[in-house]
Amino acid sequence: MNIKRKISSLILSLLTINTLAAPSTIQAQEDVVIDPNIEQTISLSTGGEISSLDSAKYSGDVPSSDTITQLFEGLYRIGEGNDVEFGQAESVDISEDGLTYTFTLKDDIYWSNGDPVTANDFEFSFKRLVDPNAGTQSSQASEVLKNAVQIKNGELSPDELGVTALDEKTLEIILEYPADYFPKLLSATRFLPVNQKYYEEVQDQYGTSSDFLVVNGPFNIEGWNGVNLEWTFVKNDNYWDAENVYLDEAHISVIKEIGTGVDLFEAGELDYVTLSSEYVQQYAGSDILHTLPKATIGYLGFNTTRENTGNIALRRAISQAFDKELYAQSVIQDGATPLNGQVPRDFAFNEAGEDYRDVAGDMLVFNLEEAQADWNTAKEELGFDIIELELLVSDVELSRRTSEYLQAQLEQNLPGLSITIRSVPLKNRLDIQSDLDFDIYYGTWTPGFQDASVFVEQYTTSGGINFGDYYNEAYEELVRSAKYDFANDLDGRWETLIEAETLSIKEEAAAAPIYQGANAFLLAPEVKGLKVLPFGRSYDLRQVYISAQ
Repeated sequence: MNIKRKISSLILSLLTINTLAAPSTIQAQEDVVIDPNIEQTISLSTGGEISSLDSAKYSGDVPSSDTITQLFEGLYRIGEGNDVEFGQAESVDISEDGLTYTFTLKDDIYWSNGDPVTANDFEFSFKRLVDPNAGTQSSQASEVLKNAVQIKNGELSPDELGVTALDEKTLEIILEYPADYFPKLLSATRFLPVNQKYYEEVQDQYGTSSDFLVVNGPFNIEGWNGVNLEWTFVKNDNYWDAENVYLDEAHISVIKEIGTGVDLFEAGELDYVTLSSEYVQQYAGSDILHTLPKATIGYLGFNTTRENTGNIALRRAISQAFDKELYAQSVIQDGATPLNGQVPRDFAFNEAGEDYRDVAGDMLVFNLEEAQADWNTAKEELGFDIIELELLVSDVELSRRTSEYLQAQLEQNLPGLSITIRSVPLKNRLDIQSDLDFDIYYGTWTPGFQDASVFVEQYTTSGGINFGDYYNEAYEELVRSAKYDFANDLDGRWETLIEAETLSIKEEAAAAPIYQGANAFLLAPEVKGLKVLPFGRSYDLRQVYISAQ
């Protein structure tokens, strides 16, 4: 019998990582005093549409994740300093081998319709996530659960997943391999719970609009019909910690042009708006401008099922043919930095305190000589002197400017290449990517939890952003080995992850990393307690309040 140890909130608070990982709580106060004469409402902008409010079906996009994570709460939630703290869970026992987590849920947790949140809801949610017949977007991270891979491959029934409700308040989770990041993972969007009873009533309508949703987090949502560009978060009085949620409402608007958002902020119609480009310089030195590091990456994805973009030499040529430093300085201009690898800087560190990016080194840097050598190889292998490719982007301002920059750089530096830009709404772009109806796409991605593997694994067959259907058996085996063979050997795990990244990115250019993002935004001075996060959701509204300046 394994000796079990009780993990308390105090012990969980030791799960901090590094500077970038810590969220910044803007203008927070230890003792919150709410003035009854001040309306507790806030207005924010977001850069894109919601794809779905179903945590298991949304397309991995940031706007949807930002929304879902205000509405739902998992076994853990994000606390101060990016530590995980208990959310819906009251306590957990972890077996000595690190494979079995036995959670006890809080007594006073309810869905917004009054139903109690039960261990059965979590069991249902996790099994639905890995069910190949459920139409869900199962993340690579779910494979940490016992039997998840075999279930996703159709070899076992979802009922055999290592997640079991022992009773209404006790949930047992068995892992496939030890994972010290597991508590962080359980706070991520994909692992948020679904009310089983309600879901079975509405079925495929679940999460398609605010009318088909019940939640268990700090806020409910009103006014989203599935396609519109405005909605409202409303305080959820059934939330177990509602007394410490201060906002009554938060109004969200999709604003794709940064200049429009800035104008609305200046007019007092927005309290929060993200920035890039010249606006960061314009507000430099102002106390309403905030800049923070972020683990978001910007990248190019290639459709490996098509003849041209299926050619490794062509992908390598494109990956090395544009100046990332110039891009960061002249296009994005918000503190973002060039990225020469899949894993960003200041994100993961080994026991010696070394940055993963320093240990792994640069991969496919801007190198015109190497790019043109690979380009000549590609043209020879493909048998073409002129190659036409389409670049798919979303119709927001930064994507437009990025695509125009890349078009100019690539056509200039790779003779015979012609790039056509296809700009569509974000939701359409995600659908097009899923249908493999593209040559190259430009996208951004932010991880849901903090571990180097979450980036390295993205181009496996079950990777979250492997829209180009990249496959390499040796790469798959390296990722598998990092999980299973080196679960308790950090050095061996890192070496294996670096091998996997080198093969997929440096040698075969499954994707072309461009930059590591930063948070630059304007915030009204009367807004207190806004927590801005470097990965997962962009922000957390749970402790926000409005105060007299």
